[in-house]
Amino acid sequence: MTSLTHIDETGAARMVDVSGKPDTARKAAAEGRISMSPEALTAIKDGTTKKGDVIAVARIAGIMASKRTSDLIPLCHPLALSSITVDFAFEPTAIRATATVSTTGPTGVEMEALTAVSVALLTLYDMAKAIDRAMQISDIRLLEKSGGRSGHYTAGNSTA
Repeated sequence: MTSLTHIDETGAARMVDVSGKPDTARKAAAEGRISMSPEALTAIKDGTTKKGDVIAVARIAGIMASKRTSDLIPLCHPLALSSITVDFAFEPTAIRATATVSTTGPTGVEMEALTAVSVALLTLYDMAKAIDRAMQISDIRLLEKSGGRSGHYTAGNSTA
């Protein structure tokens, strides 16, 4: 049975002490999607929304959010991130966002990748809600992570 690392022996929340862990290359990728009407999808794809280039703004929002993860998620360590990418793929009824984050340090970047995807999708919603308020954000998940003591993880196939 795995113990919870953010709970001390008395049951109180705590930030995990990573000071004794070696710095290693860490990388994580996450994805999510936002389903929407054909009108909203076309407007975003064609860049014809009233708010401008929705994809560019959502990409910057995801990058900025990733850098602020420790301000948003309690007990997350502030990390010096080496690289953040946020990419988008158009599907027939949705847009898929994928974020990849890397660093060299004593703790992983899974939360930073998940935060980037979440905020990028929220930004897409915000910028297109005048066209479609019924959009649905879904399927946010960790795709892959590498580095650290727990080993490599790929969605559906864990070696850790």
